[in-house]
Amino acid sequence: MDENTRKAVTQRLASAAGHIKGIERMAQEDAYCIDMIRQIQAVQAALNKVTAMMLDTHLHTCMMTAVRGPDMAERERMLAEVTAVFQMSNKY
Repeated sequence: MDENTRKAVTQRLASAAGHIKGIERMAQEDAYCIDMIRQIQAVQAALNKVTAMMLDTHLHTCMMTAVRGPDMAERERMLAEVTAVFQMSNKY
């Protein structure tokens, strides 16, 4: 992962963590449910953005290395790995 991506991912995760702490406070204070849902959706959107950034990095680094390499089994393993990640995300 390049330094710019690392910084962007770290910042987004820190922001999401801060929002989660805020949601925890809202729950303790018995905040309005819809307000909490909106905050949860904001965290999910931030995490989805991090996921997209990480996938882009993976495809442009690890995946490209496998595609350009001579090992067909490694290419297949990498493809299966990416597919499995998205299959798991549908279970949540």
